Amino acid sequence: MEPTRNSHATLVDLLDRVLDKGLVLYADIIISVAGIPLIGVNLRAALAGMETMLRYGVMTEWDERTRAWEQEHRKQKQLSATLGEEIILEMFGSYHYSQGIYTAWRLGRIYLTDKRLILYHPSFEEVLFETPLKKIKGLAIEREERENLCLLLKGGNIARLHAVDIHELRQAVEKEMSKLGIAWQEMPILLRQDKRAASFLTDGEEITCRGKMWHLMKTRGILGESWQPGHLYITNKRLLWWYDFEQKVVFEVPLDKIVASTVERRNLSTVLTQRNVLDVIYQNDFGKQVASFSGDELWQWEKTLNRVASQPGIASTKEIDTCPQCGQEAPVRELLEKGCARCGWVSPRLKKEIRQAAISG
Repeated sequence: MEPTRNSHATLVDLLDRVLDKGLVLYADIIISVAGIPLIGVNLRAALAGMETMLRYGVMTEWDERTRAWEQEHRKQKQLSATLGEEIILEMFGSYHYSQGIYTAWRLGRIYLTDKRLILYHPSFEEVLFETPLKKIKGLAIEREERENLCLLLKGGNIARLHAVDIHELRQAVEKEMSKLGIAWQEMPILLRQDKRAASFLTDGEEITCRGKMWHLMKTRGILGESWQPGHLYITNKRLLWWYDFEQKVVFEVPLDKIVASTVERRNLSTVLTQRNVLDVIYQNDFGKQVASFSGDELWQWEKTLNRVASQPGIASTKEIDTCPQCGQEAPVRELLEKGCARCGWVSPRLKKEIRQAAISG
């Protein structure tokens, strides 16, 4: 085996490689004094993720014993309710924790008693979230990537919970609050809106599509191209991407400048291979440009963006245009209906027609 060097590999790539494929160490060490061997050390070590270890039959007995003990141990752990407190509902759920720059959904079990709403982590015996029912001033179901229960607490704070059955949890909370004679209100629609959108929406602008999406950010200063997490939006005016780390919009293009979009599989890095990538082709002052995104439901995004690009008055309706892949000039109708004769590029619309013809045939 010849050693190789990958100048683009990072520590994360190395760690992922070791955990996924495994690393085996063989070493024989002899300590000598004046040419006389005194101590011998024979090392045989394997380093890998547990999934890889088990796949090769290593540490299987230990894993079975540990899992059996953990399963039995969890059964014995229950939330200790205070004296006279009755558990009304119990289900798996999570709480959105945010303190400073740290935000995360913390998993546990949701307990609704006749006095409190609690999120409890049985393994660590820790209460992750707790509020008396009398401190809940408003409720609402927030619909974004998934449905969450938003609670407006006394003092104006908003707590977000997710559960296996969010509607059952809400109904149970409202029922217990009614029994206690606690008044609450439906939270205003403003509290359920996307907090990011409030900072960039202009007058008359409305969101038509949104979702979590990775974006291939261009070179910035000393940083090269890299995939970064964020949120992609389509409004009635533009396509834009919100960068989570900097908490601002770093990419946007008017809808009338979008030419086309296509989805293809390619490598994002040496570790993330063969992932679906959405390429959005658009026109600006420098000519044709491509913005790349990766995430879920890319085919639906492609369909939506191509519907936008097919509307009258966009850049792709010019009589003569250039191929997005090789730059060869050709009539627009020929590019859309036949593809590029030079490099073989095929428009998303033509790809769809070919797929439908193959299915019907």
